[in-house]
Amino acid sequence: MSKLWSPSIRELTPYVPGEQPRIAKLTKLNTNENPYGPSPAVLAALRDETGDSLRLYPDPDATRLKEAVAAYYKVSAAQVFAGNGSDEVLAHAFHAFFDQELPILMPDLTYSFYPVYCRLYGIAYEAVPLNHAKGIVAADYGRPAGGIVFANPNAPTGLPLASAEVERMVAAHPECVVLVDEAYVDFGAETAIPLVQKYPNLLVVHTFSKSRSLAGLRVGYAIGHPDLIAGLERVKNSFNSYPLGRLAIAGAAAALEDEAYFQEKRALLIASRELLAAQLAALGFDVTPSATNFLFVQHPEHEAATLAAALRERAILVRHLKQPGAERHLRISIGTPDECELLHAALREILGSAKD
Repeated sequence: MSKLWSPSIRELTPYVPGEQPRIAKLTKLNTNENPYGPSPAVLAALRDETGDSLRLYPDPDATRLKEAVAAYYKVSAAQVFAGNGSDEVLAHAFHAFFDQELPILMPDLTYSFYPVYCRLYGIAYEAVPLNHAKGIVAADYGRPAGGIVFANPNAPTGLPLASAEVERMVAAHPECVVLVDEAYVDFGAETAIPLVQKYPNLLVVHTFSKSRSLAGLRVGYAIGHPDLIAGLERVKNSFNSYPLGRLAIAGAAAALEDEAYFQEKRALLIASRELLAAQLAALGFDVTPSATNFLFVQHPEHEAATLAAALRERAILVRHLKQPGAERHLRISIGTPDECELLHAALREILGSAKD
């Protein structure tokens, strides 16, 4: 720890991203990346954008991308904000809306970056317990708050909250921003985006990293009332006027235009998820029902850390989270059918060896 650091930085505990190791013949199921590559239309758009124009700054407003998002979701471009991955969009939203007198509310088991943002910006927060089935209960958020943030479907549990319950939460808090992080919504949940026309306090955040297979481009966006978008733009233009490069803008816009590819790969992944969930349940795992591209599982007879280590010895990476409430669980990203079968076979072997 450097004595030259600012005092507030010394107190920070940063978010720890999933491991990105260089291991030969690795089956990587630890960071919820899509197992299927981007649409061919995306790759063509990237090639078209690679040329002499890269010497010029990109459009600071990402107009092409905002218009593509607006057309896809039938909103106006003034209701769209674009940023360098949904993490940056979330960070700007915390900075813009949640520094209030009252603490913000969030689930006690959710995306672990939320408390990091709170510590970074000096925002008070309260963690609201999940129910016994690991679900978010809208009624538990009925108290006064400086804001509400939650992932839907929730991560790392994978459980969705019904649209009516999301609306209940938003309607109960007209005095503050309710931020719904829909990073995984395309894998089985209902988006809250239609509600932004009715509720000016609702902000919905999406990413291109998961269902659109563009984690390497770093593109995210938010949809909400133009007043909320203007607040985000004010923070962004006080921080970095050019968060998205030319390739990112072109690639993300093209991804939204190839609906057939998106639906095909989404269906394949959901089918693999359901098959793997059944296979793991047959091996004795408790499998939380998932509306995401991962499974949240635990085995009543085996420690999660031990299972993760045994899989790693076989060049298979899964995520063992250290958050309170998740320590006994593994979060397993859904891979290709072959990768899922490799995992299934390895776990069958590991559990069988433990019985000998």
